[in-house]
Amino acid sequence: MSHETVKVAIQGWPGANHDIAARTYFRDKEVTLEPCMTFHELFSKVKEDPSMFGIVAIENTLVGSILANYTLLKDSGLRVRGEQRLRIKHQLMALPGQRIEDIREVHSHPMALAQCEDFLMRYPHIRLIESEDTALSAKKISEGNLKGIAAIASSLAAKMYNLEILAKDIETNKHNYTRFLIVGPRDEEEGARLLSMGRLNKASLVFSLPHEEGSLSKVLTILAFYSINLTKIQSLPVIGMEWEYLFYIDVIYNDYQRYHQSLDAIRPLTRNLTELGEYEAADTLYVTNGGAPVAKAQTSNKK
Repeated sequence: MSHETVKVAIQGWPGANHDIAARTYFRDKEVTLEPCMTFHELFSKVKEDPSMFGIVAIENTLVGSILANYTLLKDSGLRVRGEQRLRIKHQLMALPGQRIEDIREVHSHPMALAQCEDFLMRYPHIRLIESEDTALSAKKISEGNLKGIAAIASSLAAKMYNLEILAKDIETNKHNYTRFLIVGPRDEEEGARLLSMGRLNKASLVFSLPHEEGSLSKVLTILAFYSINLTKIQSLPVIGMEWEYLFYIDVIYNDYQRYHQSLDAIRPLTRNLTELGEYEAADTLYVTNGGAPVAKAQTSNKK
């Protein structure tokens, strides 16, 4: 690890999955966290401080896209600077010296509780309490010395708050991955550096389309002609415009010049085409081992 320090705003408390994603992405740097309880607060803080990055969950393999974050990204004026994919694991933890039979309540974020439903159904005596954040639930148990209460959080949170893991990897579906975006102000020098190294190969775009037959099909056909690989498409309604939609897309390309030629080609067919960021595609999935990120596998984005 270098001595370079980077400030990163995360949604949640230290020990949360956003914390792990930040430490994974900036694994060669010293990370200083800025906890935020909402994504709206996160975007506001990153906009106010040009030296700060933000880590934003954008989609999960179990629950799909986190729709509100698309709008926050578009309206913020910030750029996507990178991405990180992380295997999400949930641990049941409590103060040391207790058994599951001693636990009366389990506190955690509603999504974490839902993702551990099969495990929790085996203990009908336990009351489920929704909270703002997984790691914050662990922190409150530790600071309040709360016996009989457990949290569902990461192994990093258990380590940070001196809690004992009562049951490991209790998520129902083991194919639980979240994709995070790294957001921040535009950095032309960083983009030029990645381009010179041949590592600038992904972009996020947003546009709307006229109400014409085949309008989306025409855009996708042009992208295919220029060998642009569409990896994600998400539509959201335009507020105040009945039956009008914004299309958020992610694309991967091997030729930067042809990518920009494709933008010139689709621009006349779209409305308000905006590039949300050009960055390096993540080709590695990460899991956590005792809170430390470990590369799991190389994946290919090419088709």
